[in-house]
Amino acid sequence: MSSLPLQTVFVGLDYHSESVQVCVLTRDGKMLANRSCSNDWRAVATAVREKCGPRTEVQAAIESCCGAADLADELIAQARWSVDLAHPGYVARIKQSPDKTDFSDARLLADLERVGYLPRVWLAPEEVRELRRLVRYRQTLAKERKNLKLQIGAALREARQKPPENLNSWTKAWLDWLTNRAQLSPNSRLITGHRLRRLADLAKEIQAVEKLLAQQTTQDSLVQKLLTLPGIGLVTAVTLRAEIGRFDRFRTGKQLARFCGLSPRNASSGQKQADAGLIKAGNPELRTVLVQAAHRLIRYDERWTKPAGQLRLRGKPASLTLAAIANRWVRWLFHQMQPERLAA
Repeated sequence: MSSLPLQTVFVGLDYHSESVQVCVLTRDGKMLANRSCSNDWRAVATAVREKCGPRTEVQAAIESCCGAADLADELIAQARWSVDLAHPGYVARIKQSPDKTDFSDARLLADLERVGYLPRVWLAPEEVRELRRLVRYRQTLAKERKNLKLQIGAALREARQKPPENLNSWTKAWLDWLTNRAQLSPNSRLITGHRLRRLADLAKEIQAVEKLLAQQTTQDSLVQKLLTLPGIGLVTAVTLRAEIGRFDRFRTGKQLARFCGLSPRNASSGQKQADAGLIKAGNPELRTVLVQAAHRLIRYDERWTKPAGQLRLRGKPASLTLAAIANRWVRWLFHQMQPERLAA
């Protein structure tokens, strides 16, 4: 006796921390179910199986948000579903409605999956998400360090204190001047002392995180390849690995550069043709790391020193030159990091 053929259903999952709204559509758009269940892969799978039976192929969509990737991983591994992550911003634009309910959101995701119009984003594997957590924690510590230094500088300006001209900021000699000779009010000195102690603690914490990052990526071929490139250190390499993940998920180097937020933004209208800086897209921390890398490439790598000099001779400002070099380097890097190059 031949087995019954598999039927395909399309499922939209509107994710919340306590519950998940599950909408099930058939191939012709008929709604089989649209109800809330607990935030657990078993409950979600059961809600679909109760309506469709066990011999069902499920193609699901869930908006990318905090926690959604873990649920998607569980449904893929445990329930054997095909799950796509959706870009929440593009989904909202497609909806074009001021009304918002869990019922309609789940229905929209299921329908977009059904007709093939879902704006998909990459579902990073667990090891990349773990690395991403650690990289972003280091970024949080670095931001706190930056803010503390800015606050100490503001306190000095408020007190109209200037260090001797032969002292560079944040050197040991400068810190000695700040601690012992800068004329600050009692409260300003107290607060500055607290900030300096916190800076010392942050330096140890950042060093410990970087040591952990180095340990966790010793067997990562992408990170180790990046570390062999001129001007690329540990922080740049792990940030690229965490935020980009796999370079072969992009079709071209141009697409990768746009993902990194390094493409020029077009602001043309009618007969007016103009650029307007870089596009407002991508991870700002990733773009910052790449622009910092461009600084080093221009100074220490002859391959990039020459084109940077040509741009300056044409009167281009330093910020544009840096962005252009970062853009070209990322497009070059795309080809260097393809699997066939890594395997060679």
